[in-house]
Amino acid sequence: MADRDKIVSFVDSYLDSGKIKDSSQNGLQFEGRPEVKKIAFGVSASLECIKRAAACGADMLIVHHGLLWGRSQPFTGPFKRKLETLVKNDLSFCAWHLPLDKHLAVGNNAQLLKLLGARDIKPFGHFDGETIGCRGALPKAAGMGDIAAALAIKLDAEPLCFRFGADKIRTIGVVSGGGARMFDQAVQAGLDLYITGEVHETTQEYARETRSNFIAAGHYNSEKPGVIALAALLEKKFKVKTEFIDIPNPA
Repeated sequence: MADRDKIVSFVDSYLDSGKIKDSSQNGLQFEGRPEVKKIAFGVSASLECIKRAAACGADMLIVHHGLLWGRSQPFTGPFKRKLETLVKNDLSFCAWHLPLDKHLAVGNNAQLLKLLGARDIKPFGHFDGETIGCRGALPKAAGMGDIAAALAIKLDAEPLCFRFGADKIRTIGVVSGGGARMFDQAVQAGLDLYITGEVHETTQEYARETRSNFIAAGHYNSEKPGVIALAALLEKKFKVKTEFIDIPNPA
């Protein structure tokens, strides 16, 4: 059994979340019971995810996309039902957004690169004053087809690929989620491939025009790895049970 506040304090410190500019309110967003035996993890604070966390006997739910985004919101509709479920089950609820994207050990971007076997992982990709992505290099050049297949298997995704660049890939930049707007930074850095979650209508032709490679693995799927890595870290650190709640989402 672990203390709720000690878990939150550890993650805040480990991810350095207090120093990162973010639209999300990172950390504890709803205070449930103080003792934690089991933590559920998910990507987004959907009502289904919260219900499944309660049903699996979790004392705390940690997600990447939380409930509080720096603006007021009326307690109506689905938002009200989410709060009711948290209250009814005395379930603590936490979220870490950009801090869990950019971390060089458990972050979504670093973990995506590690899934592909990349090494020499470094910060990459600037957004709103923060460096939120990562770049790395494969030990051996690989084809786009091999990389897409690996992502499909390891993320349970259907990657969308634009193949206009190098036939063999060594250097890769990653910004999970909605990082299509940062594709140009990978091109300017001379990287062989850029991987993100979502795609814009303009992305295909930009890839063609700049002779670049691009993969969109889905916003949800590209942001599972960091959540799963954080679960493993906390399970070992606090000796608690953990469960990842996967709610498949191709978007």
